[in-house]
Amino acid sequence: MVRFENVGLRYGLGPEVLRDLSFQIEPHSFQFLTGPSGAGKTSLLKLLFLSLRPTRGLISVFNYDVATLDKDELATLRRRIGIVFQDFRLLDHMTTYENVALPFRVMGKEEASYRNEVVELLHWVGLGDRMNALPPVLSGGEKQRAAIARAVIARPQLLLADEPTGNVDPNLGQRLLRLFMELNKSGTTVVIATHDISLMDEYDSRRLVLHEGRLHVYD
Repeated sequence: MVRFENVGLRYGLGPEVLRDLSFQIEPHSFQFLTGPSGAGKTSLLKLLFLSLRPTRGLISVFNYDVATLDKDELATLRRRIGIVFQDFRLLDHMTTYENVALPFRVMGKEEASYRNEVVELLHWVGLGDRMNALPPVLSGGEKQRAAIARAVIARPQLLLADEPTGNVDPNLGQRLLRLFMELNKSGTTVVIATHDISLMDEYDSRRLVLHEGRLHVYD
């Protein structure tokens, strides 16, 4: 699914924020990405999402060498990846329902083919009564749930989530983790970035630990 070989990343002329990353993510696997603040977790997620190119090294995603792809080819690959950013990136002029349905619209699907699925998922994440609300009137937790629903609705091959339980109560956090687990059981590869050690301790899953720009893998 994903292969990194001696990958390094720096911004501008600054020092490398990620150094000598070499690891693989297997299809259908589930892993947590963790490490202290400033360790580079968000930068690594952006590399995985193909929105950043490495300064050096090889990244292969879905068996494609990222360095050989043009912008259109990268955009096509990104459609196979679902992502939840910490800033949510909902479109303010679209309702909650329209934001969550966006991946299907990008695919060119007719609304009748996905409406029930979108409505069901919105109810499942506790947004059934907020389907027609615009993002500016949603709370932080509601925006987070909408962003998660949008990321998972089309059952991506690879799901990346940056602190997906950070703005919700523990019970809802557990519910969202079960959603990710069920998605994983259906074939999606999952990478969840989190600081929550107690949450990770509840699951016997692989851990990718970033420390001072280097990655340590614990299977």
